Amino acid sequence: MEFQQVKPQKGSDIVLEQLRGRIESGFYPKGTKLPTVVDLAAAFQVGRSTIREALSGLKAMGWVDIRHGGGTYVRMTLPNEQPADSGFSFEQSRSLRELQEVRRFIETGCVSLAAARASETEVAALRRILGEMEAALGDEEASELADIRFHQAIAQASHNSLLIGMMESLTERLQSGMKSSRRLWFFAERASAEGLLAEHRAIVDAIAVRDEAGAAMAMAQHIQKVDRVIRTLAEEGADL
Repeated sequence: MEFQQVKPQKGSDIVLEQLRGRIESGFYPKGTKLPTVVDLAAAFQVGRSTIREALSGLKAMGWVDIRHGGGTYVRMTLPNEQPADSGFSFEQSRSLRELQEVRRFIETGCVSLAAARASETEVAALRRILGEMEAALGDEEASELADIRFHQAIAQASHNSLLIGMMESLTERLQSGMKSSRRLWFFAERASAEGLLAEHRAIVDAIAVRDEAGAAMAMAQHIQKVDRVIRTLAEEGADL
């Protein structure tokens, strides 16, 4: 008899799940401002970075909005209230393709600057996220969150506040566009999950050696793969 491997939960994942549970239960109603990072850190008895990571995850999943300098608020429309998609329509495909076109320009710019400006600490952080992505293979939700953190970390490493802001906005649009089927945005081709991880690793390797052109090319190739997935799903009329 084979046992399923038990993976220890990160502190931020535990915080995320508890906060999400309180939002779902109505303890934090829609539009409510959550306690501050300082207050949550004290309540959970964890560091502020753990709280920030949990809140970023909730934001990426569509549960909260984070307003810079204004706090974190429960969204008025929650993910579990989104209507189920009847299928992958042409209009969906066109909208997502347009987002991908914007994403290609923003992310290749981010990664090129990251290759020129990233600190050793930032490169190490990207490698840690790669480790999380590898550990999460087969876990759709954990993989998605790690993927989001990866691309946001690259934007942060660009040290360009405008690009960072555009990436945050773009991430929200991508998440909203996929709605309840957003996990397939990254993993429509389940057999290629390890290939996607290799693509992310190639991006980090290029950043680490300050190869701006190589990093941009690796990112462009990675995004093109998602483009192909979208086109295939649209042509097949697949239910996401």
